[in-house]
Amino acid sequence: MNSHSQTIEELQKHLKTTPEGLSSIEAQNRLKEYGENRLKEAGKKSILAKFLEQFKDVMVLILLAAAAVSFFVALSEHDSAAFFEPLLILLIVVLNAVMGVVQENKAERSLEALMRLAAPHARVLRGGQEQVIDAAQLVPGDVIKLEAGDFVPADARLLTSSSLKSEESALTGESLPAEKDAAAILNTDAPLGDRINCVYSGCSIVYGTGTAIVTETGMNTQMGRIAGMLEGESEVQTPLQQKLAQLGRYMGALVLVICAAIFFMGLAGGMPVMEIFMTAVSLAVSAIPEGLPVIVTIVLSIGVERMAKQNAIVKKLPAVETLGSTSVICSDKTGTLTQNKMTLTQAYADGEDETEAINGENTPGVCRLLLYGALCSNGSLRFEEGREIHIGDPTETSILSAARKNGIYQEEIKAQYPRIGELPFDSDRKLMTTIHTIDGKTIAITKGAFDMLQERCVQGDLEKAAAVTRQMSSQALRVLAIACRTLDQIPEELTSEELEQNLTFLGLAGMIDPPREEAKQAVALCRQAGIRPIMITGDHVITASAIAEQLGILLEGQEAITGTELKALTEEAFHKKLENISVYARVAPEDKIRVIKAWQKKGRIVSMTGDGVNDAPALKAADIGCAMGITGTDTAKGAADMTLQDDNFATIVSAVREGRGIYNNIRKTVGFLLGTNIGEVLLVFSSMLLFKASPLLSMQLLWINLVTDSLPAIALGMEPVEDSVMNTKPRPKEEGIFAHGLGIQVILQGIMFGLLSLSAFWIGCSSSGGLKAGRTMAFLVLGYSQILHAYNMRSARSLLKTGIFTNKKLNLAALTSTLFMSCVLFIPPLAQIFGLTTLQPGMYGTGFTLALFPIAALELTKALGLTAR
Repeated sequence: MNSHSQTIEELQKHLKTTPEGLSSIEAQNRLKEYGENRLKEAGKKSILAKFLEQFKDVMVLILLAAAAVSFFVALSEHDSAAFFEPLLILLIVVLNAVMGVVQENKAERSLEALMRLAAPHARVLRGGQEQVIDAAQLVPGDVIKLEAGDFVPADARLLTSSSLKSEESALTGESLPAEKDAAAILNTDAPLGDRINCVYSGCSIVYGTGTAIVTETGMNTQMGRIAGMLEGESEVQTPLQQKLAQLGRYMGALVLVICAAIFFMGLAGGMPVMEIFMTAVSLAVSAIPEGLPVIVTIVLSIGVERMAKQNAIVKKLPAVETLGSTSVICSDKTGTLTQNKMTLTQAYADGEDETEAINGENTPGVCRLLLYGALCSNGSLRFEEGREIHIGDPTETSILSAARKNGIYQEEIKAQYPRIGELPFDSDRKLMTTIHTIDGKTIAITKGAFDMLQERCVQGDLEKAAAVTRQMSSQALRVLAIACRTLDQIPEELTSEELEQNLTFLGLAGMIDPPREEAKQAVALCRQAGIRPIMITGDHVITASAIAEQLGILLEGQEAITGTELKALTEEAFHKKLENISVYARVAPEDKIRVIKAWQKKGRIVSMTGDGVNDAPALKAADIGCAMGITGTDTAKGAADMTLQDDNFATIVSAVREGRGIYNNIRKTVGFLLGTNIGEVLLVFSSMLLFKASPLLSMQLLWINLVTDSLPAIALGMEPVEDSVMNTKPRPKEEGIFAHGLGIQVILQGIMFGLLSLSAFWIGCSSSGGLKAGRTMAFLVLGYSQILHAYNMRSARSLLKTGIFTNKKLNLAALTSTLFMSCVLFIPPLAQIFGLTTLQPGMYGTGFTLALFPIAALELTKALGLTAR
């Protein structure tokens, strides 16, 4: 559609729409016709493809080859019993693959659900009423509203524009934002970069406001056409996964050397070639932790899903690892540390002696102030079931709400005093100006920070206003100044120099956004966890300091400084003062980045919150960028690693707690898997060395690996976060996963499993004189001890203190694994297939005693404080 070459009237006729937008019924009908406004996702792997991928691992392929060789040997010997082993190995491999697919699907579904939660939204007019909807529900003909910070949700033709600029480098390659003009009508062949009357999906609005008619959605957008030419993104492993994959390769090489040694020792000892070959291959498959990165992915995705339930939407898995190391949280004040329920409580009209409380019966001077403030606002109020819903900037909606209490209704004043021009707010000027026709005069109304406005005023008692501002700020009120100017004519170009000079001061509006009670508790928890909370805000330093003191961020002896004071500091001076500054007020975007980088130079992991388009650079610079889900712009959300659905500081702290818990769970899982795997290798190697016999057959090894590794390991990853996790300092970024004694503990535990199982093998062989009984004892002890060991790895605290039944998933996994082990041990036909035998009652007692030994040993080391933390 060449919407750029059509007039607005022609386009409206073509799309059968109006400036008030589509009706809800028509929008639903078009949604069925055009489909959702989404880019086509990269083709998902089928279940079959995922299943076949489970067989790509080299060790599994070797095992399948070994099973095939075993099958042909059985075929040549015409021995029907010999077919059981290759068939059983094949069954185990298939079961392992099925479990892998099930877990992969679960992790995939969890992450897809999170992506839906983080989906962008759009402000749309439906039947003349403004609504905020999921951008996927947009259809051609919808009328959308745009302002600085928004991502453009679909290709659209502008209806109106006020100083509108769009960042379109992703489409056009132009580094500078494109200036837009809704009134322009272009040639049909105008190139994309010259279509100044259109905006495009995936680009962002960096300045100004506008409205537009959606012309194309989904794959029909310009971005959709490009996406259609591209293949899906490749999967990226987290740093932890990469380290574990590398560890798996190193261990794999070591295990293969040991397995080769075992094979040659077996040959030298006169063992049947096929038996020792199958045992060596099975040991390699069981002992090499090739599944570690996959299990870590599953644990991370489960953790991310758990964080989502606490209103923290993490976009990428690596962010979870970084969260656990966070040592500094730089937070905005408004809405994050406070309730974001901005209420205009006091007002001061120029010329009066005192401020007035807003009560619905205010003086004419204050009512005029509220009228002008409401006219110079882009927010809006909506009422649903008796509730007043604020849409847009809380500062503006608080003015609208206070005006409404005094009988000044937004809908009426917009019609009575129409807006004919606008100079949008920006973070440098900290001002906004609109132009209106009021009582036959052209009036420019400017609102913004008093310290920026006072120097532009030529009329009004500014000394008195400055004193009132200080008084209000000391009460933690946010103060907004309002001024006006009568224009002889509207300037051709709306600039600050033309409009925001020679102003007449009207008065001040004082608003309060009380601190969140939970934020105060979260700040205390931060300090307990060794995390430094910092407030970075655009508010007045007095207001910011008052709130920071109430929350416990600004302690006695610490400083609060302004952006101006920060600029005056040299890098050396700032570096010296950094540790003592807890509040930064009236800061510019570049100041936020400077603060973040200063802490990073000290080796700290920094989290940063933000909601505006001006926060995007700081969100990207931080180790963890946290965007606001309610008030945050799409640009901020796009730059961030995490979105806070409730805009709450306490949610960040909860996410850090969860991040620490997830990392600890991964350490527990890694320790569990490696400890048991090392035990298997040592068992077989030492038995071959001492007894010239394999303590376990290939299918016995594989069965233990199948039933004791995957389910308990994943259940360990779902362990509830320990209460003590926030009692320690943040983990250094460079700290390895085997720090704090975990590496030594894993080796010692592996030796313990090897010795216990070897002892069981020796007892079984010597008590009955049979190799089969010895293998049955080794099978029993190794299998059951590994299942019970999952409980050891739950915590560095005693199992009695942790509570045996507090992880229901682990209880279910252990019960399932025990059932599978018991079926093979105690059902005679299955035992015979697996090469096991029935033991004497006393030997079962000995076996279960040995299997329980790791519990007793680890409880003793925990009591002595020798367990890795």
